[in-house]
Amino acid sequence: MTGRLWSWVVSALLLAITSVSAQAATELRSLRIESQPDTTQIRIDLSASTPTRWFVLDQPRRLVVDLSNTVKSKQVLPPASGAVRALRAGPQANGDLRLVFEIDPAAQLQPVGTDGSSNRTAALAFSLTSSPGTSVAGASTVVAPVGRAPLKEVKAAHAPPTSGREVIVAIDAGHGGQDPGAIGRAGTYEKDVVLDISKRLAARINQEPGMRAVLTRDGDYFLKHRERIRRARAAGAQLFVSVHADAVRDPSVSGSSVYVLSEKGASDEQSRWLADRENAADLAGGISLDDKDPVIASVLVDLAQSAQIGQSVVAAERVLRSLRRVNEVRKPQVQQAGFLVLKSPDIPSMLVETAFISSPSDERLLNIESKRAELADAIFDGVRQFFLDHPPEGSRFALERERDRARTVVATAPEAAAAGKL
Repeated sequence: MTGRLWSWVVSALLLAITSVSAQAATELRSLRIESQPDTTQIRIDLSASTPTRWFVLDQPRRLVVDLSNTVKSKQVLPPASGAVRALRAGPQANGDLRLVFEIDPAAQLQPVGTDGSSNRTAALAFSLTSSPGTSVAGASTVVAPVGRAPLKEVKAAHAPPTSGREVIVAIDAGHGGQDPGAIGRAGTYEKDVVLDISKRLAARINQEPGMRAVLTRDGDYFLKHRERIRRARAAGAQLFVSVHADAVRDPSVSGSSVYVLSEKGASDEQSRWLADRENAADLAGGISLDDKDPVIASVLVDLAQSAQIGQSVVAAERVLRSLRRVNEVRKPQVQQAGFLVLKSPDIPSMLVETAFISSPSDERLLNIESKRAELADAIFDGVRQFFLDHPPEGSRFALERERDRARTVVATAPEAAAAGKL
């Protein structure tokens, strides 16, 4: 490309960008979720009328609202409430703002004052009403293998937080049922010890205000890897922790290790998600892939997965650091592998090998109740530290951080004023 032609292209791009910027974007002024025992209202207020579109996706059930040429102000999204289990917002490549609400599958959705077609409006409202015999506030997703116990949501022991939504952690006990996992020399089954550690970890999470745990399995039954991922996504999890106990031929190998998804594993999974665009519609902050060129769609999924892997590494580092307190660490750094159970494209995920069940010393450790409790506490400490350092928007962790910052500013204001800095 010649210098003159390149200069013309750059000028044209700048002109296009300036033209787009000149169009004043509509602002999302407020987003409210008002819940009653049997109904939940979603109210969306904009600064001006703008074309809107909404639709519903399943597995998990989501209400998706697209607002044309709209930006979100810096206000925190409201906490999830009632039939709304989680919510998020993200800009799309065309300048639209997409709102995604994960909603109770038992609730009946009814738009208020709109028919769902493209139309201009400055306000939107949706009503979610519980089905007969169910309560919106107390309903939960229940999906189970035939003849087995359903996914169990572990109830938090603490009182509900006064403000800010809870972060949800999916705890996945590896193996189960006809799959015992690794078996120690003394006959210890991996599936049994990791289920006990997972239950202890879930209980510890539920003692912490602002956190809630969901177990992918709470008994001795088998789940396929993708079903474990699906359950975590259905629960609106912000973190996925799969608990295992490793085994190798060499019985002298011992210690803990933590894995996240490798780039190769992410690349292998990418084509599967691109083939199922409806299921991938709210990836990358809500960017739809339906109308995207295959190359652009591939890039968007790659960006989503790269962000997920990056967050996974950060969370896994916190957990690995905590595990050093209670057990030898086999690998000093977070490891990466193509484990299928880590392949959720939009949930930071890690696989914790708590110990080597093939090692006689580690097998003895896993059979001591107090040691299993220590392992669960160590994983919890790492998970909690991750959310303290990287609080999700709208969560109790985020609100408490803002309060701490505000208190710091108030506390230092007199000193700053005296120094002439205010």
